Amino acid sequence: MNLQPLDDRIVVRPSESEETTASGLVIPDTAKEKPQQGEVLAAGPGRRSENTGEIIPLDVAVGDRVVYSKYGGTEIAIDGEDVLILTSRDVLAKVTGAKGGKSK
Repeated sequence: MNLQPLDDRIVVRPSESEETTASGLVIPDTAKEKPQQGEVLAAGPGRRSENTGEIIPLDVAVGDRVVYSKYGGTEIAIDGEDVLILTSRDVLAKVTGAKGGKSK
């Protein structure tokens, strides 16, 4: 993917949403919740300080798993893959540990 975000923007691949419930019921597309976790695919250099003009680096890097606002970002398709472009303010937290938990 050749996509370089500008300023404090981040490109995220959303996690796949669950296809079935714990009891085995299939969840239709219309009832699925939007994912709120994903993997950072690309990140811009950071936001420029209005006071000093210096670039404030982002708190996330390529490969990080993040939790983001439910309705944040812009959905686009690049090379047949659905991704989100978020601002750093849409990112709520980084997921640490071996494997991220499920979002609710």
